[in-house]
Amino acid sequence: MGDMKNTIREFFARFFQIEGLADNDDIFAGGYVNSLFAMQLIAWLEKDCGLQIDDEDLQIANFNSVDSISAFIERKRSVATV
Repeated sequence: MGDMKNTIREFFARFFQIEGLADNDDIFAGGYVNSLFAMQLIAWLEKDCGLQIDDEDLQIANFNSVDSISAFIERKRSVATV
């Protein structure tokens, strides 16, 4: 999962300064990102990570930190392989 967290951080770094950002820091509450970034994140997850994002997945808790995104990816991938 460490590699996935690094991949997420690399994606974040394209949009905002990640220095000092902890894996559990809330990127929305911290003011790092906005709704446009949220849409870019969803597009990245679908295109680059190969996930199908469903309406019920669109909860801020799935996308508000490196940890939550990494866990979300792991859950989606485990469901896809069952």
